[in-house]
Amino acid sequence: MSTIKQNLRRNWLWLFYTLFLIVAIGYHVQQSGHENIFISDGPYGLGKILVWLIWLLFLAYSLRISWKENFFKSLVKMNPILWSRQIGLDLYIGLLLPLFIIYLNQGSLLVMLIWFLPIFVFANLATLIYVGLNYDSIIAHFIA
Repeated sequence: MSTIKQNLRRNWLWLFYTLFLIVAIGYHVQQSGHENIFISDGPYGLGKILVWLIWLLFLAYSLRISWKENFFKSLVKMNPILWSRQIGLDLYIGLLLPLFIIYLNQGSLLVMLIWFLPIFVFANLATLIYVGLNYDSIIAHFIA
């Protein structure tokens, strides 16, 4: 098998993530009157920088791990361990909260459902993108 095919086969999830990232940022930029991507114009602006910094560090760590171990092979090894299953369930139950926040922030079940797949597949790597892109509007709900 050629090197390109091997890389595509090994990294297809990262290609999907890159596509998701491009679409999410592109849609955000296209919306007129929406907030800046990386800088907050509102109060608590440092929080937006921290969200992006956490995302960047977590992305770098995730990429590093994916070069060392195959995600799906690791899941197969972890699945028989009951605590691994419990941690996985805990993670996915916890991801209902950001989905609910997306619903409340957007006021749209459709938008929440569109974010469901990336959040289900990428968990906090997708959640942090949403929070980073929509930081000011989320914060505005708490300080109104």
